[in-house]
Amino acid sequence: MGVELKGVSKAWAKPILRGLDLKIAKGELFALLGPSGCGKTTALRIVAGLEAPDAGEVWVDGQRVAGPGHSVATEARGLGMVFQSYAVWPHMTVLENVAWPLKLRGEPDANGLAKAALGRVRLGGFEDRWPGTLSGGQQQRVAIARALATRPKVLLLDEPLSNLDAGLREELRDQVSVLAREAGLTVLLVTHDQEEALSMCDRVAVLAEGVVQQVATPREIYRRPATRFVAGFVGILNILATQAKGGRTVIGDVEWPDGSVEIGFRPESVRFSTAGQAVKVERVVYRGAFSRYHLRVGDRAIVADTNEPPGPCIQVSDAWVLGG
Repeated sequence: MGVELKGVSKAWAKPILRGLDLKIAKGELFALLGPSGCGKTTALRIVAGLEAPDAGEVWVDGQRVAGPGHSVATEARGLGMVFQSYAVWPHMTVLENVAWPLKLRGEPDANGLAKAALGRVRLGGFEDRWPGTLSGGQQQRVAIARALATRPKVLLLDEPLSNLDAGLREELRDQVSVLAREAGLTVLLVTHDQEEALSMCDRVAVLAEGVVQQVATPREIYRRPATRFVAGFVGILNILATQAKGGRTVIGDVEWPDGSVEIGFRPESVRFSTAGQAVKVERVVYRGAFSRYHLRVGDRAIVADTNEPPGPCIQVSDAWVLGG
């Protein structure tokens, strides 16, 4: 058993979480993804025991840790946590930072376990360094090592990479994923960064205003979003209205039954052609691996990501009927 939230609600001046139901399997890497204010950090803090739910229950590794009239202390929940702000102690060396929680628990080989954890995050040899001499990425790896050293049942990640530059974010995304899988950890990641959620996790829950919009694999979230909100929040959304042709609706090379519907698709699903939807190229932005074409189809603005030269028309693949 991993983590389960059953009907969890929380409100302050207004509702933050509205009957949140989530089930995270043991050993699963799971992301809560959504915009600022959607309730994802509140959900994480409730799992951690830093906030109490107004209603509902939280279970960690088969144990009820929060519910009506019941709360298990944070330190007794078997959790590790990595914050956005690094949260390393400046007056302690790297080794002391990682070993300190172990010493508080009375671990006899605290320094040995701390050194092993530092080796796993590629900071072997940094034990005697002070945090102020480290880069941001190195400080965050110290925080990750500290969380891993306690051998937690569940690792909670609160936007841990958002303060890092793009190159470091990608490097640490890969490192954290590999380390978590090697250790068999259950991971709950909170982020507003869709690339982080899609690349690191087995499943993703998209939240909006305290309500789960969709829970699915990263590929399903991106390729078959359940709602218009999910489609627009995760990636760039193109929309075209249907056109009837011979009893069928045709958008590019995709056919749908007739009806008053709109079709959604991603920029990489657009290809230039000599037949299909007539387009006008309004702007081209070179992005390195591809060029981003800003196009107009009638009164609709759409985006195409491709290395192909422009043509008079487009064909669309891998499209879906937009939901609510």
